Amino acid sequence: MKTQSPISLSTADSTPSSLRLSEETQQLLCCPVCAAQLELDESQLKCTNSLCQACFPIVNGIPILIDDEASVFAIDDYLDIDNSTLKPKPLWERQLINLIPSIHLNLKGKQNYQKFVALLQQRHSRPKVLVVGSSIRGQGMEPLYSAPDLELVETDVAFGADVSIICDAHSLPFADNSFDGVVIQAVLEHVVDPYQCVAEVHRVLKPEGVVYSETPFMQQVHLGRYDFTRFTHLGHQRLFRNFAEIASGSVCGTGMALAWSYQYFLLSFVKSSAARALVKTVARLTSFWLKYFDYILIDRAGTYDAASGFYFLGTKSDRTVSDRELLAQYKGAQASSF
Repeated sequence: MKTQSPISLSTADSTPSSLRLSEETQQLLCCPVCAAQLELDESQLKCTNSLCQACFPIVNGIPILIDDEASVFAIDDYLDIDNSTLKPKPLWERQLINLIPSIHLNLKGKQNYQKFVALLQQRHSRPKVLVVGSSIRGQGMEPLYSAPDLELVETDVAFGADVSIICDAHSLPFADNSFDGVVIQAVLEHVVDPYQCVAEVHRVLKPEGVVYSETPFMQQVHLGRYDFTRFTHLGHQRLFRNFAEIASGSVCGTGMALAWSYQYFLLSFVKSSAARALVKTVARLTSFWLKYFDYILIDRAGTYDAASGFYFLGTKSDRTVSDRELLAQYKGAQASSF
């Protein structure tokens, strides 16, 4: 893992910065290839390391800080914004979906974000928070976006209304100890190496900085080819074994998991977009009520074995939780066979 130190973003000429970032945040930017200082001019950021000399374009004020050699994404993919922005569903499909109940229910997200924000506000007058995967706001994030004293630095691998930097979570282009908090919700299932991404989160957090994560467990593939991994509760905790846990548990329950499975069972019979939209409508109309069981079941032992998704809230630590300690934290309902 590259070690990145605080640097100054030098300017190649007298042209004012066009980046959608505060001056302070600009000073934290580093080359994602070699971690060296960056130089800013009108149209790009340049690495000042003579052995690297990587160049990164700025598109509509958004720097494209991608390591072409190491990432599954390429800088050239982002030169046309339309081709690198998540496409909304057709209008007729969105209108149809809005008329029917959802099968998704995040029961813990909002209160978890309230706790996350409160922890930051207790420690800092103006916390700086990195949001990894911000092109679409996750359910429950309202407390994060309504807090007036937070500075959010929003990143993704796709353009979006809130995105200020395009970067790959495997190589975050920031100096060590840059942020007071990091949010990484519904992202780690979509990366090829979640352990490397969490190591990067650990690196860019300040000492005792706060992290909040949500990942799916009993959910089917979404985002097609960009979907790789699922985590049990213990698996999610192990992913964050270099953090001191404040809280963790089920964020979406077994009722939602059952509704998703039923929907995807029906979807396995069809392929066209129109047929899939129709099947989703039928599935949701006939199974949306299952999610309401989660109000009763969300904290029960059996849910830890079958939840739709889990969360982790913790602080950066110098200590690694051992696997023996991890096993002792199992909260599910199944008796051990050892």
